[in-house]
Amino acid sequence: MNKTAFNELHKKAGGKLVEFAGFEMPIEYSGIKDEHLTVRKSVGVFDVSHMGEFWVKGPNAQELVSKITSNDPRILKPGQAQYSCFPNGKGGIVDDLLVYCYEPEKYMLVVNAANIEKDWNWVVSQNDVGAEIENASGRVSQLAIQGPKALETLQKLTNINLSEVKFYTFVTDKIAGVDDVIISATGYTGAGGFELYFRNEAGQKIWNSIFEAGKEFGIKPIGLAARDTLRLEMGYCLYGNDIDDTTSPIEAGLGWITKFNHGRKFIDREYLMMQKTEGVTRKLRGFVMLEKGIPRHGYELVNSAGAIIGNVTSGTMSPMLNKGIGMGYVAKEYSAFGTRIFVKIRNKTITAEIVKLPFI
Repeated sequence: MNKTAFNELHKKAGGKLVEFAGFEMPIEYSGIKDEHLTVRKSVGVFDVSHMGEFWVKGPNAQELVSKITSNDPRILKPGQAQYSCFPNGKGGIVDDLLVYCYEPEKYMLVVNAANIEKDWNWVVSQNDVGAEIENASGRVSQLAIQGPKALETLQKLTNINLSEVKFYTFVTDKIAGVDDVIISATGYTGAGGFELYFRNEAGQKIWNSIFEAGKEFGIKPIGLAARDTLRLEMGYCLYGNDIDDTTSPIEAGLGWITKFNHGRKFIDREYLMMQKTEGVTRKLRGFVMLEKGIPRHGYELVNSAGAIIGNVTSGTMSPMLNKGIGMGYVAKEYSAFGTRIFVKIRNKTITAEIVKLPFI
């Protein structure tokens, strides 16, 4: 099993470690609800070093990235990032990812840990334009510092004015005395904050510096379980649950990252344009439980007559709302906000309501 540069620190902090995407990762420390509320109200630190990083460089870098991603990297200026996905050529999604633009001939693609090999093989197979590509996943560590006190915490460690690093932009500078750290105003929690990328060997120094800087705010390490509840409250998709090789970005409500600008050619363009124009038969929607019950991945969604109209892709008890919340694909005719649907939990059907995302 792979280990990140922070493995021993997780054990010292009392992390409960499990296997995730081939890595030994902390699922929780002080408890999911406590960690969740720490991020919403103060600041928490996630080890996300298991994520993958690919470099795409050279004169044809932009051409390759534009071909293989749904969003339009040509609109990015140096220092900007965008959320995107890899269409799979069959109307589905290989993975979702972040695209970082350093310059027109240099991009970094950040992909999901479970899909590193699959994604790398996909990028290699599509590189018919001769772009220089490099899988740097094993050499890069990543920490996500998230929450309303994240900026104040990190500001102690750098001369960069972090308030000028706007959402979905990044700089490369010194932090905690370590050079060449990518400081990115991105994250998967909706609570604000930054993601830092750096060489593995700088990991412990940066970790210790962050926890010292955040001590006055009650900073805590946060596990993968709270990462999941935080992203679900925001209605953010999780690959393997809400999106996969059988779901299109249009069905998943990701039309906003599917750009048909200026006749740009990209994989599945025609199919996705048809879906956008003609509509889809199912849609990914958020729902809130109106009765006691927690929806779980795979549960059936039914109408008042008990006929199956969809399925739950993600579900949990929201620590902020103290209600069961979920996401799932539902037949188009049940997708309007305010529609009553029912979740089959064991032998009961529990009432829920389709709502607009995010939940909070």
